[in-house]
Amino acid sequence: MSCSSSSGSEDDEGIDSYRKGGYHAVRIGDHFAGGRYVAQRKLGWGQFSTVWLAYDTRTSKYVSLKIQKSAPQFAEAALHEIEVLSAISDSDPSSSKCIVQLIDHFKHAGPNGQHLCMVLEFLGDSLLRLIKYNRYRVLELNKVREICKCILVALDYLHRELSIIHTDLKPENILLLSTIDPTKDPVRSGQAPILERPEGNPNGGATMNIIEKKLKRRARRAVSRISERRVSMGGATPKPEDRKLDGIDLRCKIVDFGNACWADRQFMEEIQTRQYRAPEVILQSGYSYSVDMWSFGCIAFELATGDMMFTPKGGQDYSEDEDHLALMMELLGKMPRKIAIGGARSKDYFDRHGDLKRIRRLKFWSLDRLLVEKYKFSEADAQSFAEFLSLVLDFAPEKRPTAQQCLQHPWLNPRNLPQTEMKNKTEVEKVNVGMSKLQIRVGK
Repeated sequence: MSCSSSSGSEDDEGIDSYRKGGYHAVRIGDHFAGGRYVAQRKLGWGQFSTVWLAYDTRTSKYVSLKIQKSAPQFAEAALHEIEVLSAISDSDPSSSKCIVQLIDHFKHAGPNGQHLCMVLEFLGDSLLRLIKYNRYRVLELNKVREICKCILVALDYLHRELSIIHTDLKPENILLLSTIDPTKDPVRSGQAPILERPEGNPNGGATMNIIEKKLKRRARRAVSRISERRVSMGGATPKPEDRKLDGIDLRCKIVDFGNACWADRQFMEEIQTRQYRAPEVILQSGYSYSVDMWSFGCIAFELATGDMMFTPKGGQDYSEDEDHLALMMELLGKMPRKIAIGGARSKDYFDRHGDLKRIRRLKFWSLDRLLVEKYKFSEADAQSFAEFLSLVLDFAPEKRPTAQQCLQHPWLNPRNLPQTEMKNKTEVEKVNVGMSKLQIRVGK
């Protein structure tokens, strides 16, 4: 669960989970931690918690207040996240490592039980919100580089200095330092903090708020259907106006450490959100810091193109996992046999030759050609970006560069090392030759 200004989806969390062991019903103006924090408005929600904008009366600053469900398993998850965030914040007092800072934590007793609460610095919109704001279009590569550097600074700190693996890196879990829309920022918009509960706010205000939202959504759908009907009867579809990203602060921080683990204390075999999941996790062949690097590569592609790199779907004769592995190979080349058959679940997907059992015909499309032909990259941009991604998305986890190594890569520092462009081009051409041979071999 992020602490974004707009992290929640349009759907709400529903009223069923506001019960014993579930969410705590919060009303605007509610006080927490002996009156130190005052709830201002809801920012978002997740499976385990809700997140609220709150005003810290002691520091006169806005913060994000994350309130966990009260059942024991959720409390245990919150304690783990507090432990991880405390280690991160204690070692980064200047908050320079591009990771959200834990400010405070406490327990709050409510009608549904005792809830663990975390106070985090207030941040802006998620990278997913930025991608949507940009209408899923290609993003200028210099802007992609700026964001990638922040992510890599954070990963380098987590991996090299703290031995922590995030395990769930995705655009929703990376937040800009400020909001895209200045009116959503409580400081830039100049709004005065709410210090007392507004008069007339009924008990059960959270429930009423959910019902009101459902009614508003139904009204919006009805208006949308009417508009669609008008268009189908001959009206022109309005062209969406271009949105400028100039002026938006693209510095960002990684959030949501509920699933993070120490490298020597791993809790789960299945980690990562589907689209950003590394092949070794699917095959259950063990994982380390390099799983975060795989997710980072997928995020970099998504930022640059507006599309997810892999969106697997199960079919009648094959699973979602097998389709995911097939999509990886179609774009990155055939998986080495040693890796394909080396996991606990390899036999579910691969035969002894390292070929997929149920998806036999793969359609190979090299990464640089995809960037040129589908996303209209220039040849030079496509080659340099594809070379960078191909390193990060190596099927062999031990061959992927570390975050520290990525930060020194020519693609992220194009002005520093101009002489490397020809070298990079040569390396990409070698990859392309290998891919073309692979396509011929498969076609036989």
